[in-house]
Amino acid sequence: MNQKISILLIDDDPAHLQIYRLIVETAGFRGLPVLVSMRGLDFPEGEQVDAVLLDYRLAPNISACDVAKRVRHQYPSAPIVLLSDVYDAPTDIAPLVQGFVRKGNPALLLSTLRELTKTPDKEI
Repeated sequence: MNQKISILLIDDDPAHLQIYRLIVETAGFRGLPVLVSMRGLDFPEGEQVDAVLLDYRLAPNISACDVAKRVRHQYPSAPIVLLSDVYDAPTDIAPLVQGFVRKGNPALLLSTLRELTKTPDKEI
């Protein structure tokens, strides 16, 4: 039995987390939502993470760069895909991520995740 590729989903908006989870799970991935709140964020314990989807604009007390650094420490081999409504990856976070997708393009998001996890359509 093949284990699903796990995608850590990080955002400060619960509705966005539901949308991203629906998108990745419909494509056959396993979504692991992490809500960023005013108190910070907690990564799921004991979970394998194959890739990370990180929103750029988060709660005022924590930046996406801070989160990306924590992700890199916790999951050193998991590629990070930045999701934002800006046109290009912001320069402050660009060195920390392996992919960038503008919001509103789920097909590109999924193809980027498949490429970074080396998962063809048929295997998901």
